Order: sequence, then structure tokens, then C-alpha cells
Amino acid sequence: MKKRVLALVMSTAMVASVLTACGGGSGDSGNSGSNQSSGADSATTNAGNASSSAGASGEVQDVTLKVWCPQNQVETGIMEQQQTAFAAEHPEWNITWQTEIVGEDKCKDEVLKDVGVAGDVFMFSTDQLPDLVEAGAIAQLGGATETMVKEENAQAVIDTVTWDDKTYAVPFTHNTFFMYYDKTILDESDVTSLEKIMAKETADNVYNFYFESAGGWKLGCYYYGAGLNIFGEDGSDLEAGVDWNNDTGIAVTNYLIDLINNPKCAFDGEVQPSELAPEHRLGAWFDGLWNYDLYADALGDDLGMAILPTFNPDGSDYQLLSFYSSKAIGVNAQSKNPAAAVAFAAYLGNEENQLLRFEKSAQVPTNLNAGSSETVKADPKSAILVEESNKASVMQPVSSTFSARYWSNAGAIATEIRSGEITKDNVKEKMDTFAAAMVQ
Repeated sequence: MKKRVLALVMSTAMVASVLTACGGGSGDSGNSGSNQSSGADSATTNAGNASSSAGASGEVQDVTLKVWCPQNQVETGIMEQQQTAFAAEHPEWNITWQTEIVGEDKCKDEVLKDVGVAGDVFMFSTDQLPDLVEAGAIAQLGGATETMVKEENAQAVIDTVTWDDKTYAVPFTHNTFFMYYDKTILDESDVTSLEKIMAKETADNVYNFYFESAGGWKLGCYYYGAGLNIFGEDGSDLEAGVDWNNDTGIAVTNYLIDLINNPKCAFDGEVQPSELAPEHRLGAWFDGLWNYDLYADALGDDLGMAILPTFNPDGSDYQLLSFYSSKAIGVNAQSKNPAAAVAFAAYLGNEENQLLRFEKSAQVPTNLNAGSSETVKADPKSAILVEESNKASVMQPVSSTFSARYWSNAGAIATEIRSGEITKDNVKEKMDTFAAAMVQ
């Protein structure tokens, strides 16, 4: 089984996993990344100086901060609350806020369309970091902000916001997925393996399982779970190539062909868990904490949670492994107000606001103190997230080559199985084509 780099993620600190993946090409780094980084580093160091000097002179600086964040930060009122509190703590800035909804999974794509008009502060999934750095789009952090990141998070989390030994973002929550299930349909013994889930006798209008590849993000759990990988253990060894077309990879793909074509398996895009769950028509599905409230409202005490199950594609039981990264707060390298932007990014990622985010949007803190609080430790969904990260996750590769090639190619596997383009008759040919596309 593939070695899991997250086995060291702190079990006592109640911190856990991370990931929504997003594809797209990377920009040419040239010298722009280092030049932007230097300016951002100075901005970080000078953020406190700007505050103290303005306060001493009595001058108030007009500042506009454009903030990109996911919808849940707006709907719950968290962002507005944090902006109001931050402005009150910084009378040296007269802040005009521009808040725009941009999902963490889409952030990189939107930023790289035009860095100059992107958010000054943005929330993103850290698998996107290499492309943002290489495009010179994200500021390198230094000073007190970098110290906060390094002193208040575990190393496994710090690694997700580090590139070439430089710190580029403030992590705030773990990003991975686990399994939800309906206790009226399945019990704890059923959800230990996909075979048991699919074998459970259910009513005709009930789906036992919901398959979603998430453009390759959730698809990876089957292949990585079986010990396969892309470009080696960490996704950066191009000479290692792709082994998804070997005997094990073919067995996994054949397994997915049977699973996706099983009438008891619902398929992404044709129906949604949010439609099925309230009517008790779905046994098990994979998702993250970001949708916990949706399912809890629908099922109440009937909502179950567990780590990903095992599966058996070739006579051996394998533990499915979810991709692990973090969600983090970055600063635009071209921000016109870098001191305020860095200060706000650090504020959003501090211990107090991570706890606030946990209470209002169920996002488990990466901050060690916040993650080890009694409030977090007593929460069942947080416990599952920690267990998933320690027992059933693998660090998501973040190399720019992986990102540029994987998402555009892997995302097609499940949809082509569903459409009938990939069958057991041509599976070897199709997976050879996939492997070749990944190394071209």
C-alpha cells in the first residue's frame, strides 16, 4: 500500500486533512515570482510599521481591499463579521471592502485570468500553490505572518503552504473528504467496505452508493489506494511516469466500470446527494465538512460519518486514500495595498478566527491551539476528519507538471466509463492512452 506521508499529522492536536482540486496551466515564472515575492515580504514586515506610523501621525489612509472567498463565508456572515472586527482594530485604515464569491477550487483559474484585478486577499486550495507562485501571482510572506504560520501549525500543514522553502499563505482548515452515510440504510459494519455497501439489500428507489470523481480529485482515491501513483510518491518524479495502466491499474478501472454501471450506484451530474438524502434514498457518499450542515439538516441523527472504506478490485483489500492538502489565505502579489492585505490575511488565519470559522461553517482549524480546544475535540465530525487524515489519506501531489496534466486527463476517466467509451474490451488501450498523455 502506498506510504502515507500524513501518518505524522498530529493526532493530539485534532488537526486533519485537506483537498478540492483544480486544474489548469501554469504561468512562466521568469523573474516575476522572485520580484513579487520580495515586495510582498517587505509588505509583510512593514504591515505593523504602517499601522504604528499612521497611528502616531494621526493620519488615516484610505484603503480598498477586494476579498475573494467561497459562498459559505458570505452566507454564514463570517466574512462580514471578520471585516468589521478587523477595521475596528485598525483605525489607521479607512477600509472599503469589496467581497466577491470565488470558490477555493476555482481560485487559481480566476486569479490567473488577470492578476491585476484579482482579489487582494483570496482563499484557495493549496494544490494550486505552484501555479500561483510560478505566475508571480501570490506574495511571499515574511515577518510576523510567516512566524505565525510556522509556530502555530504542524509541519504537515506548513508544508502545504511552502514552496521552494518560502512561505506563501496562511493555512486555515484541512481539505479532504470522508464518507457520509444514512444510518437507516447502512450500519457501521456495512460501511467498512464498498463490497458490503453495494451488497446491502435496499428498496428499489434507493441507491447504495454515489460515485463522484470531482474531475479526478475523488477518482484518485481508488488508484492511490491500490498503491498506484502519478510521477512517484510525491508527484514530482517525472521519470517515474504513470503506472495506472499496469495490471493493478487495469483491475481498478474494471472495478470502476462495474461500480459506475451498477444500477444501485448513482452517478454525479445525473442526480445529487442533496436530492436523495432527505428522502432516505442514498446509502453512502463521499464529501467534505463544507457540506456537513446540508446533510445534517436533511438527516439529523440518521447521518453517519466514517473514513473511506476498503475495496477489492483484484482479490486484495485496499484502503481507499483521499487526497490531502489544506485551504489557505493568500495575498495578491500585485495588491495596491499590500500592508493592509497581509495584515487581513494574517487576521483571518489567526487562532480566534479559525475557531469562529469552525463554529459557523464546520471547518476544522489547522491552528494547533484551536484544533486542540475542547470544542473541536468533542465534535464527532472533526474526529472523523482527523481519523481520515491519519488512516486513509495521501498527500496530494502539487507539482506544476502534475497539476497541468492530471486534472485535464484524469477527469475524463469516469465520464467515459459512464458514457460507454471505456469498456472492459478496450480498457487496456484506454489506460495506455491516459498514461501516454500524462508524460507527453
